[in-house]
Amino acid sequence: MTVSGTSFRVQRTAVLAAVSATVLIAGACGGLESEETKKPDSPIKKGLTVAFLPKQVNNPYFATADAGGAEVVRKLGSTYKEVGTDSGIDTVGQISHIDSLVEEKVDAIVLSAQDPEALCPSLKKAMNRGISVVTYDSDTSKECRNLFIAPAGAEDLGRTQAELISDQIEREGQVAILSAAITAPNQNLWIDYMKDELKRNDDITIVEVVYGDDNAQKSRELTRQLLQKYPNLKGIIAPTTVGIKAAAGYLADSKYQGKVKLTGLGTPNDMRPYVKNGTVDSFVLWDPAKVGALAAHAAIDLQSGRTSGKKGEPIIAYPLGYLLIDENGVVTPGKPTVFDKKNIDNFDF
Repeated sequence: MTVSGTSFRVQRTAVLAAVSATVLIAGACGGLESEETKKPDSPIKKGLTVAFLPKQVNNPYFATADAGGAEVVRKLGSTYKEVGTDSGIDTVGQISHIDSLVEEKVDAIVLSAQDPEALCPSLKKAMNRGISVVTYDSDTSKECRNLFIAPAGAEDLGRTQAELISDQIEREGQVAILSAAITAPNQNLWIDYMKDELKRNDDITIVEVVYGDDNAQKSRELTRQLLQKYPNLKGIIAPTTVGIKAAAGYLADSKYQGKVKLTGLGTPNDMRPYVKNGTVDSFVLWDPAKVGALAAHAAIDLQSGRTSGKKGEPIIAYPLGYLLIDENGVVTPGKPTVFDKKNIDNFDF
């Protein structure tokens, strides 16, 4: 996702509840206390500086996610800051921000990675200096961070989007995928699962995967090009909040509205008009505020010595209940939500 500011009213009840819950989050430890000294009932340290580095600032998705993180950080008595680039593909810019945060001696870096490998040298340097590193939404290689907060299971997300488009085109026809950056690890993993799911139906063909780089204008233009290049195109999957909104905007103003189906990952507030006018039947996402809140709690717990990094340890997080850490240091809040006309007005983010 990417999903890649603007003021948004998040679901404050869920965020505040996540703040007050006792969250036991664990990850591999680089430069932090030894495993033996870590206790889940250790006091939460105050006065820390937690820096969020989203994949792209001024992006509605990350504005919402980071607002959830900021709420947690401040509630727990620490200082929140955000840095980042205006582009979702400025990996050099992300590296520069990480290096600056290391020099500033922040206590924790929470980031959504633009590239799984390129950031690693800077992130390893941060961990070696005792800075906790938590990724959210888009991961690095696991040795380059302490913990990854996955927005939802990659397989669930990829297969759900494929199932939605299959149903909408009545399980036959040509489908294109409008992704974000070609290097985005989360996007590429979702697409792998989409392809695998769509292969189950011999009557569906993926004609092309294109990359809009989480740029609205480029994504809109690629939508236009796909429709011209493939006159029999029946559906588009856009696993990016910027891409699906741009594609929906183009379809809504064209002769293809209602004829070419569109699904993917979007925010309810962005997609509400397109669902209500019939451009989009349904789409998928999770609550990004909860992802940001969990990421912030993870960073502070790592610095407080409350985590041990062991597979199978629980995360106690209201209203999600007990979540288990997997062998790769990944925590998943839960399954994605499908939004349509029936439920979209129940959400505001």
